[in-house]
Amino acid sequence: MTQHTTRAHTRLFRIMNQLEMNETAAGQGLFSHLSVAPADPILGTTLAWRADPHPQKMNLGVGAYRTEEGKPYVFSIVKKVERQIIEDSTMDKEYLPIEGLAAFNTGTAKLIFGEDSPALAEKRVATVQSISGTGSLRVGFEFIAKYLPGSTIYVSNPTWGNHLSIMEKAQLKYVEYPYLEGQTCTLAFDKMMSVLSTAAAGSVVLLHACAHNPTGVDPSQPQWEAIANLMQERGLIPYFDCAYQGFASGDLHRDAWAVRMFVARGFEMFVSQSYAKNFGLYGERIGALNIVCKTAAQAEAVLSQVKLVIRPMYSNPPVHGARIVAKVLSNPEYFNEWATELKAVSERILSMRQALVDALQRLQTPGTWTHITSQIGMFSYTGLSPAQVEVLIKKYHIYLLKSGRISMAGINTRNVEYLATAIHDAVTSA
Repeated sequence: MTQHTTRAHTRLFRIMNQLEMNETAAGQGLFSHLSVAPADPILGTTLAWRADPHPQKMNLGVGAYRTEEGKPYVFSIVKKVERQIIEDSTMDKEYLPIEGLAAFNTGTAKLIFGEDSPALAEKRVATVQSISGTGSLRVGFEFIAKYLPGSTIYVSNPTWGNHLSIMEKAQLKYVEYPYLEGQTCTLAFDKMMSVLSTAAAGSVVLLHACAHNPTGVDPSQPQWEAIANLMQERGLIPYFDCAYQGFASGDLHRDAWAVRMFVARGFEMFVSQSYAKNFGLYGERIGALNIVCKTAAQAEAVLSQVKLVIRPMYSNPPVHGARIVAKVLSNPEYFNEWATELKAVSERILSMRQALVDALQRLQTPGTWTHITSQIGMFSYTGLSPAQVEVLIKKYHIYLLKSGRISMAGINTRNVEYLATAIHDAVTSA
């Protein structure tokens, strides 16, 4: 047999083998090679809670505010402004520009950076509306991957679960820095600083502006100053994720302090914002990406390039929620109504922190629980072990993440004692 004939037979065999594989695939289905993906840990917790018929079940996994009655909450000012928008005959449903609603972009930048921000006055900030905080981060990391190639992202361990997935989708490398002392549930400041002190110039450090998710542990103002000092010395780039401004402490200015301090120090930086929590606009998907630049000319160039990232991703953002936020932020009367309402929401969560600690102390539950009241925002890192979490889920129908993180928004005066009793049992038995 000649070499030519052998090659011909080999090609024929490959063709026949491929045809056989195609026929097999066609018979089994085009997607027969796919398996069911595991449920998202947070969303999966909610699904399990919904399926549970137990009358005392609790959902402490979801990151959404609940009233004292355990119901979803729509801000009164949101309802008022929404009615005005609906009744306004001049309103349309046309596409927004790629960068979003101009009035929203102006308002959101002032909210995070401050009315008197030099960076805004000098037009050094490029702002685009985004599809909530997740969309903002997705655009921001994609921009970094494209225009700051080779950058490594430093991210806290633990962090919001979606952070790592978003960075991976942008094909960015990341390094985790220690954030929490496991025994005390307090900030691992020295360990964090030690790792950041090894970061190469040009690395991006992802920071939570306030109400760190999932721990609820924030640096003190002196610690923030030290972090800024280190990052300036090493030439590191801040990327703030701000999902809880005003929701964390009840004070919009206090929750923006770290961001404004970094801007005042002259950092070029990224800031993602979300209006899911502090406006209750979870389903409207309203957020923003801000990039602080060295000059106005650079900000103009950055904005044009961010738009090129957005266009093939989702083209342009939704209009309805942006109009709500823009109207509230631009009207002093509405703004004050919102700020008052937001403070009340924040204070309810703070009161539930204290109520839970008081109940645990009355039960003389082993351990120190004051970290629950020293933490801030929607979540608390309880320090419960996976085995203790299993007791809460299986025996008491209290649904939370395996890490022991709980959403304080799911606690109210009617179930806090039940939760404390369950925690006490888990700690003393598991």
